[in-house]
Amino acid sequence: MSNQSLPRLAGLVLGVLMMAVPASADPLKDEIVPTGKLRVAIGISPAGGAYWSTKTAVEYVAYPNSGLITDAASSGAWDVTFLPKDPDRETKMSFGPVYEIADATYIVKPGSTITNFQTLDQPGVKVAAVNDTTTMRGVIAHLKNTKVTGYQTYDEIFGLLKNGEIDAFALSRDQLNAMAKKIPGTRVLDETFKQTTTAVAVPLNHPLAFAFVTKFMMEAGASGLIRKAYDDNGLKDKPVRTK
Repeated sequence: MSNQSLPRLAGLVLGVLMMAVPASADPLKDEIVPTGKLRVAIGISPAGGAYWSTKTAVEYVAYPNSGLITDAASSGAWDVTFLPKDPDRETKMSFGPVYEIADATYIVKPGSTITNFQTLDQPGVKVAAVNDTTTMRGVIAHLKNTKVTGYQTYDEIFGLLKNGEIDAFALSRDQLNAMAKKIPGTRVLDETFKQTTTAVAVPLNHPLAFAFVTKFMMEAGASGLIRKAYDDNGLKDKPVRTK
């Protein structure tokens, strides 16, 4: 695969995390790399960002949205992931330290008269979100009068917005600001309806793996490794936000 950049924290984990995993037979190794290869589940989007990844020649377990990563948590298809968390997902996987807090809002189509949440939340307005995601669940809770429709991929919604087939798209502000530069006439609303926290996660009932990735992320934050991941991937102006 060409013309694609290194995924954010996932790229670091594949290298640094694997160096820390015992090479010989070990209960931790059996739990975190049962196939002999660390399988990092990532969400793919051309917009990039602190959560989304773009594809590389490195082998990852790639999904078009974070909801499908969640659905696969009990299937044994992946070992480690980095995912926006919410109460629903916490019943399906164990989350470690948060490394990103993103503000969620809406971008409106070119020429739209919508200027704020009040004018957005009206009957007949069509709002899109990536299906079965933390953001979509937040949108459904936030909007009382607007129709919310879920789609499988960012690319699909991008096309609908560009063509004026939907009125608004809900996502993180950083990604929507990048989208606004690609679709002239669109506007990102000033208000924020939700803060989304992204963290490392492993499938449920993997206590050794959970303890290991938790320690890794805490050390990565303290050593500046997370900051370096941001800087190396075009996010020099973006602060690392943890909690």
